Amino acid sequence: MEAIRRVVATVEHSQQNKDPDEFLTLFQADAVWTTAHGKVLIGRDAISEFTRKVLPAADWDGKVSYEVVHVLFIRPDVAAVKVRQRYLSPDDESEGAPLYVMAKQDDGRWLLAACQNTGVAAG
Repeated sequence: MEAIRRVVATVEHSQQNKDPDEFLTLFQADAVWTTAHGKVLIGRDAISEFTRKVLPAADWDGKVSYEVVHVLFIRPDVAAVKVRQRYLSPDDESEGAPLYVMAKQDDGRWLLAACQNTGVAAG
């Protein structure tokens, strides 16, 4: 559980600091990422190309937080992780509800394998 929480904390840190290099270390080479707008990215190369364009140019000036709200171990080495994602600024707040499927690697690290980043509608 602690290793999974560290992955989510690193997602938060990389987003807070708009650091694509840190973010990309969290993915398996063959990972699948679906953005909140439905763009499907297959493989770390595609995720990298998108992230390097979008993350440094992100226009939020507030704080972003990621909180693990539920973990379902599908197998001892595969977990579905539900996350509460919040973007907070002095005059706005938005929320997301990502689902991260993580897999434990042979070296013991947990990496993102398949992720769906879902926005939560206000109200």
